[in-house]
Amino acid sequence: MLSARSLFQETLDNDESFRLFCSIAASGEAQGGWENARIAALVPESERALAPKITRHGADEDKHGRIFDALLKKRGLEPVPVPPETDYTALLEKRGIGLAHEKLKADQPLTVHDIITYLAHSRVTEQRAADQMLMLRKYFASHPDIGNAVRMISGDEDNHLAYSHEELLRFAAAGHGRLIQRTLRECALAEIAVYRDVSLAVMAHMGRVLGWPRAKSAALAAGIRAVYAYERLGGWRRMVTLRMPERRDALGGPATPAAPEPA
Repeated sequence: MLSARSLFQETLDNDESFRLFCSIAASGEAQGGWENARIAALVPESERALAPKITRHGADEDKHGRIFDALLKKRGLEPVPVPPETDYTALLEKRGIGLAHEKLKADQPLTVHDIITYLAHSRVTEQRAADQMLMLRKYFASHPDIGNAVRMISGDEDNHLAYSHEELLRFAAAGHGRLIQRTLRECALAEIAVYRDVSLAVMAHMGRVLGWPRAKSAALAAGIRAVYAYERLGGWRRMVTLRMPERRDALGGPATPAAPEPA
């Protein structure tokens, strides 16, 4: 029987598939860390109070990248190059979602519009990350090898999601509601397509590594496309709703250091 738990367990049990999974995850987290660091440095003067929270967000992403690298090192594995078709962050940028790297590499201050674009991008992508980590926490929170990492990263993703909700609601109250909703919708519709494409690409690579029969690969691909169809028909709306989180000021303090994994 195909299930998220059995598929991830299969990935975890094989060195080459685990190596690919951790390499993809570490690369995406490192990219997110760089982006947040640049945004924090370029925050407009009127929003300087946000800079420490954006810095904390980036520090968390860097920490996650180090955690995935440490999981590889623990098994005596080296990271592998990330196949371009599995690079979620880069593919979103190519779709014009979030802030372009050319803008982040420049030394010009960002605008309030740019900060709203960044927060809307975070609202959508952190929803995806939080959902995925919730699934992993459900099945692997007590796993002797990855349990600590799963619990820590899941808690951080929940904080990031809460932060993006709270800050977007603050901007909405200041009169930016229409811009926020338009940007969220554009981000969500692009994200679900990118997530489908990346999921198909990752499953194709995993299938080759793990020697899946054609029927299994076809069933998984059909499942990924079914999820996309559901999200395109209306499931994307969960990514654009805004509500004040129970966890307020979730990024108001320093980043939590990574706990050492057991030897």
